[in-house]
Amino acid sequence: MEINRIIDHTLLKADASVAAIEKLCAEAKEYEFASVCVNPGFVPLAAKLLKGSVVKVCTVVGFPLGATLPESKAYEATLAVDNGADEVDMVINISMAKEGNFKYVEDEIRLVKEGCKGRLLKVILETCLLSDNEIVECCKASMRAGADFVKTSTGFSKGGATVHAVSLMRKTVGDKLGVKASGGIHNASEAKAMVEAGASRIGASCGVEIVKGL
Repeated sequence: MEINRIIDHTLLKADASVAAIEKLCAEAKEYEFASVCVNPGFVPLAAKLLKGSVVKVCTVVGFPLGATLPESKAYEATLAVDNGADEVDMVINISMAKEGNFKYVEDEIRLVKEGCKGRLLKVILETCLLSDNEIVECCKASMRAGADFVKTSTGFSKGGATVHAVSLMRKTVGDKLGVKASGGIHNASEAKAMVEAGASRIGASCGVEIVKGL
């Protein structure tokens, strides 16, 4: 596997500059990463900069807390797609998952998937806040709702991707969904460990360093 092809080159900082997004997109084209992952406000710029390249535009909705209404997340997704997003990473309602209300989680994922208009949907579980059973149930809800990927983390909570969480997610979804490891992946050895655990996509702000490290 060429690891550059599975990296979502990411910049989601609140104070990200236009120049930083331009640099992100230039690096993504140079290294032929899977996508750039940017906040919704930068989707039009990224789509313009990456037009004609192999790099997709990924964005986030309900980010980073997942606590907005399902309808808001779905509308965010639709706007993002209309602005040029190829992929959408949504945060589930973590409170509802903690309450064991996995039907709510399933229903909101399904609503956002509809809002994506056929584009790829990745579901961020924020695994550092969930028990193993909650991770499994959220993965099952994601499968039932028609998601394309489950994803470990936003990178904005108390922890990021772990080999344990990735392995559990892969065991649960099998080959039905992709698994994205994201949050706290800084170098080639960490990225390789996630792939060996079952990750089929890596979200990282250090994409260039990861590739150079290999």
